[in-house]
Amino acid sequence: MAVTFSDIFKIAFAIILPPLGVLLEKGCGPDLCINILLTILGYIPGIIHALYIIFKY
Repeated sequence: MAVTFSDIFKIAFAIILPPLGVLLEKGCGPDLCINILLTILGYIPGIIHALYIIFKY
């Protein structure tokens, strides 16, 4: 899998604000809701989920 220039920004946004990284990758949907919930419950699980979504798609 090649990492594009836009992926670098998505990864940076996922580390700073995890829901923003998911929003840029998948848009509004269940993945965004899950990530918001994980970020509220703990910042690290939100980052892990956001990076998973970005690298998966």
